[in-house]
Amino acid sequence: MKKPARWLLRLTGLILLLIIALVVAAWLALRGSLPQLDGSVQTSMLNAATRIERDALGTVTIIGENRADVTWALGYVHAQERFFEMDLMRRSAAGELAELFGPAALPIDRRARVHRMRARAEATLALSSEADRNLIDSYRDGVNAGLAALDVRPFAYLLTRNTPRPWSSADSLLVIDAMYFTLNDAQNRRELAFSRMKAALPESAFNFLTATGGWWDAPLSGPEMRWPEPPPAVDIDLRALDRSLLKHEPSASDVVPGSNSFAVSGALTGGPGLIANDMHLELRVPGIWFRARLIFPNPRHPGETIDVSGASLPGTPAIVAGSNRSIAWGFTNSYGDFADWVRVIADPSAADHYLTAEGSAAIETHEESIAVHGGAAESLLVRETRWGPILAEDVDGTPLALAWTAEREGALNIEPIKLETAETADEAVAIVQRAGMPAQNFLVVDRFGSIAWTIAGRIPQRVGGFDPQLPADWSQPGTGWNGWLDPSDYPLISNPPWQRLWTANARIVDEGKHLDLLGDGGYDLGARQRQIRDDLRAKEHFSVADMLDIQLDDRALFLDPWRKQLLSLLEHSPSTPQRSAIRDALADWDGHASIDSVSYRIVRGWRNEVKDTVLDAFAGAVRIHFADFRMPKLAQSEHAVWMLLQRRPPNLLPPGYQSWDALQLDALDRVADSLQKQPGGIAAQTWGERNTARIAHPLSRALPGFLARLLDMPADQLPGDSNMPRVQGPAFGASERFAVAPGDEEHGYFELPSGQSGHPLSPFYGAGHRDWVEGKPTPFLPGPAIHRLRFEPIAH
Repeated sequence: MKKPARWLLRLTGLILLLIIALVVAAWLALRGSLPQLDGSVQTSMLNAATRIERDALGTVTIIGENRADVTWALGYVHAQERFFEMDLMRRSAAGELAELFGPAALPIDRRARVHRMRARAEATLALSSEADRNLIDSYRDGVNAGLAALDVRPFAYLLTRNTPRPWSSADSLLVIDAMYFTLNDAQNRRELAFSRMKAALPESAFNFLTATGGWWDAPLSGPEMRWPEPPPAVDIDLRALDRSLLKHEPSASDVVPGSNSFAVSGALTGGPGLIANDMHLELRVPGIWFRARLIFPNPRHPGETIDVSGASLPGTPAIVAGSNRSIAWGFTNSYGDFADWVRVIADPSAADHYLTAEGSAAIETHEESIAVHGGAAESLLVRETRWGPILAEDVDGTPLALAWTAEREGALNIEPIKLETAETADEAVAIVQRAGMPAQNFLVVDRFGSIAWTIAGRIPQRVGGFDPQLPADWSQPGTGWNGWLDPSDYPLISNPPWQRLWTANARIVDEGKHLDLLGDGGYDLGARQRQIRDDLRAKEHFSVADMLDIQLDDRALFLDPWRKQLLSLLEHSPSTPQRSAIRDALADWDGHASIDSVSYRIVRGWRNEVKDTVLDAFAGAVRIHFADFRMPKLAQSEHAVWMLLQRRPPNLLPPGYQSWDALQLDALDRVADSLQKQPGGIAAQTWGERNTARIAHPLSRALPGFLARLLDMPADQLPGDSNMPRVQGPAFGASERFAVAPGDEEHGYFELPSGQSGHPLSPFYGAGHRDWVEGKPTPFLPGPAIHRLRFEPIAH
């Protein structure tokens, strides 16, 4: 008995030693991919000594003798801290994720590969100026040098059993393409749905649902729009619908890729202009932005220095948003209309040909090969017209080609890098109006106190008077896109007499010429923009602290009318135990999207349920003709639904309801049932319990829970929501938050939600997250250097 026991003891010991050895080996492998923070590196790729400094948060300062060397060093540090994330961005745009993740990523790759972005990026690079190519090549060389300098490949490649592919110059353009995919709908689903709605609904109903704005509008120029009247009973009666046509599907989320940006002139600060910017995107670990400060000699003024700080985008060599001590700038998604469906009219006399204004043209075919990790490559046939790839069909079966700005020559360039040396707001405006990037609202302030708004990025020049919201026939002469709009025709608001500018993804310009030029790509409801505007109007003097107060404004002004509507409904309706519980819970309303508020969660849920029920009836009318129809995101439909609740037209009641009160009570009962079934019942269902952070690393879902928690940010309960300045969802919100006055950067702030580094063993992994959660202003400029890495040039 003793001998088997000794063998069992020895075997257990060996197993324990093996486990310990594996853990140590894994830990050493992880440490081997940590970036180098200190010391000296010799390289033949630089012209002069360059150094990288890091502060306690990992914020990087790069100091060099020329922009090319600084660009190389920026690529080096981006690669060491964020190469996996850069790789995901280039691959997502090019449709190459399956090469990393296997067959599971094929559906994503197919949707992207039809746009052939890698081929377009390489063509764009070939047409770029020599100076631009040299700068991009410097960045490429820095990336590959930084990657090669790691002792072990980045840990994500160890987990996925892949080897990182070297960076190419075209990859930096693909990262810009990735932002096109993020900020635009590359499938243009909204206009496909509009085509079906137009075919199935009477004109009055179509116009009622798809108008551009209403009383929530807060544009920079012009008044609120007037919402159309509800369709009359002679046009449509929803009560007669077959109830089987109703799907009871939740509508598209209120979350929209966008941002807040607002500015005040020097007249309201007593000095330079002051700008705030928080770009709302998917939140992840690490975040999309990388804080950097670049210092190098000013090429315009010998003896002076460029000192630019802000958010860089790993994969590209520029500061995307920030300040250079002369100007400060930021962006929000413009939601203009930058994609159109073109009806491809077949040439009856020639197979695989279609009609154009110049005659017949052949459909081009491209065979794309999608590499698959652990499997055989998949072939994808892409059919293209002169307007773009054929991706859909119109309601009558006519093929549709997608004309999208991202695919046009001139859609990509690195023109925004010139903002680093711009000295005035006017100069910055001229730069961005020629930028090859997704069209964005651009706000800029300068040290002289000036402020300005315009559109950054290319705008298509539409001709022929076609309706850009619906598929159109471009085979007619003089119809389609006639190149890019000339910058002299861009909308511009500079130094307005009201001394304030604001943008929040809603409509900015008045009806007429400029709105016709920009179009309507799905403007957000103006509630958030209006609240920012009113916050700005409430003060006559501003500091950076005032800007942060506006960014953190989580007052529920938008939902307050719905709360009053609900209280009135309960007062005049029969009581039930659950309705009584709802009435009691509504007493904790504090007017904010507070984490402890049960009433906010109830009102929000009820409003969404009512809205979905009303819109689903209209969708049911479309499903008579198109059974698989789903209502697109209609941000402005708030106007339509609220108008119906106040007007109560019988003909627009969904089937099965005897009155509008009955519809609202049924929606309330569904919300109450759902909340009551959760632990603690209705009284325990706070907004914070629903709005709990899920800011995750891309690979954490594939790991056991205890390891995933080490990679992800804490599950904090978060205040804020959509339709208020403090936009916040569990995995969506402010991807950065800053305010700064050019020339006074020392008093600005800059917050990030998930730190600088992508390496879980780095001291900078998640650094600064707590400040972001609590709204505590992290200094805009880097703090004292605690790490210094010096690069010394050697002979070529």
